[in-house]
Amino acid sequence: MEVHEAIRTKRAVRKFSEQAISDEIVHRIVNAGRRAQSAKNMQPWHFIALRDKARLKALSECGTFAGHLAGAALGIAIVTVHPDVRWSIMFDAGQAAAYMQLEAWEMGIGSCMATIYEPDKARELLGFPDDLHIRAAISFGYPADSAALAAAQKKGGRSAMDEMLHWERWKGEGE
Repeated sequence: MEVHEAIRTKRAVRKFSEQAISDEIVHRIVNAGRRAQSAKNMQPWHFIALRDKARLKALSECGTFAGHLAGAALGIAIVTVHPDVRWSIMFDAGQAAAYMQLEAWEMGIGSCMATIYEPDKARELLGFPDDLHIRAAISFGYPADSAALAAAQKKGGRSAMDEMLHWERWKGEGE
């Protein structure tokens, strides 16, 4: 699959089959995140791979809309230095997340981002050091419905290019 095709067809998948994801594929997904660009190549992230269903369920309870983690074959918690240290840390972590999701999509594995609203509860569950922080995790798995991999775009699913692209300066109404 070409990159532009992966970007064009990628969908959020929140319901997964029971099929396991092999260690080889987990390494491939995490390596994509590891290879993501970051400001000054600081790579301000650590990834915690989760397969244990009880731990995935507990992490899913750390976010209001993170329930999809409970049914995932794999969860990856993205742990960073605290974002107050440098504003771009979350941007860098987001790039790592996007790389991992696109790598998984190419292999027929769906994913969905989860925001972690209870970082202290997540720290207790995952055991990462006090000087690190969590704001996001990603669920991964083979879709429960394989048609999700080829689902057509929904009408109105994306803003039209001329509504969001501005050349040289902001284009307001009537300009």
